[in-house]
Amino acid sequence: MTRPKRSLGQNFLTDPNIQRKIVESLELRPGDTLVEIGPGRGALTDRLALRAERLVAVELDDQLADMLAERFAEEAHVEIVHRDFLTFDLHDLSVPAERLVVVGNIPYNITAPILFKLLDHPRPREILLMVQREVADRIVSAPGTAAYGALAVGVQTVADAEVVMRVPRGAFRPVPKVDSAVVRIRPHAPPHLSPEEEDRIRSVTRALFQWRRKQLQRTLRSHPDLGLSPDQVRYVGQETGWDLTRRPETLTPLDVASLTRAIARSRSR
Repeated sequence: MTRPKRSLGQNFLTDPNIQRKIVESLELRPGDTLVEIGPGRGALTDRLALRAERLVAVELDDQLADMLAERFAEEAHVEIVHRDFLTFDLHDLSVPAERLVVVGNIPYNITAPILFKLLDHPRPREILLMVQREVADRIVSAPGTAAYGALAVGVQTVADAEVVMRVPRGAFRPVPKVDSAVVRIRPHAPPHLSPEEEDRIRSVTRALFQWRRKQLQRTLRSHPDLGLSPDQVRYVGQETGWDLTRRPETLTPLDVASLTRAIARSRSR
């Protein structure tokens, strides 16, 4: 049996009951392609292969990829891809986004890059990820809570998210220092925003939460990525109808989208 590699952030899920619950949580439809990120030793892969019409498992580790390729060599509907998922292009699957589902127990140290790769286009219909519990709480957090920030806004402006289950650290080998959670993310279909609007919202969100303790009027006027004039700040206040002494953590994802549009209009007057 291959030893976990710390350099790859490997913590293998060994609890069969949780493995079963994760697979049962997937809402697969006829004709779907299921992508597994980081199958590891294949504990989930074995179960997924029984449910999926087509399963593509993307594994970076040389030994594990070879082992999985040998194990599933006779399974025509299972494809093992030896690759870093961050360099894997979902377009290569030639699958409509509405037929694409992604599942994975992903390394904690690259959670954000994987998450935002999946929320780029084409977005899968459903994403089910095992992540650090703190990250899951941040993804689904509400305005005004301690966990709420740029990650919540970034996800919730383009998708609905929920925590499916909590997973104790003892379910893994080696045992990590933190607990985990499985989060389900369903991108809006059709998208509520254009790609251009999404780009602008991401830029505004970063600026707001870099200065999350400052009042909106100060951030709009002084942040180097925004830098509105006093007239533009007044226009934004009138357009939104808000008291701009409020702080970013009070804004819902929809509020951030509205603020972004008001900023764009203030600049085009």
